[in-house]
Amino acid sequence: MTTPPFAPPTDAEIAVVSAQLGREARGVVGIAARCVCGNPTVVATLPRLPDGSPFPTFYYLTHPVAAAAMSTLEAEHAMPELAELLDDEEVAAAYLRAHQAFLADRSQYGDVPEIAGVSAGGMPTRVKCLHALAGHALAAGEGVNPIGDEALRRARWSPERCECVEPGAARGR
Repeated sequence: MTTPPFAPPTDAEIAVVSAQLGREARGVVGIAARCVCGNPTVVATLPRLPDGSPFPTFYYLTHPVAAAAMSTLEAEHAMPELAELLDDEEVAAAYLRAHQAFLADRSQYGDVPEIAGVSAGGMPTRVKCLHALAGHALAAGEGVNPIGDEALRRARWSPERCECVEPGAARGR
């Protein structure tokens, strides 16, 4: 897990992310979370992509098995259950703090008026995208994003087990 500032991504890391995404990685400013083998799991992305598009999802989940696990949870309708957790005042307050931390991290890479105050995943009042919430939780570390943490706990994928196509490829192993 890592929050800003980030070391610039290497060519090998960008190659792995591009392979994970099945397209060229865009606007990556750093690797925010890694698989146990060292490959990227979450990247930090510019809030405005090189083509000028605003991009609110600063912490972007790239690992295909992790992304599939979040898609499975969404397909199994876990989001309404997770949203119910926000009825607890303590969870709601922590989720608001997660939203604020996300915005503070992203702001270090520029302000984009089109996405001002918008974080990701529905924060701070809804549960909209488990991919974004899990990405933030993996980057920020356990205890920062309660909904992202819970999604990771429920997922069949684990950040403690490598399921990469080419383990260690980002580190040149």
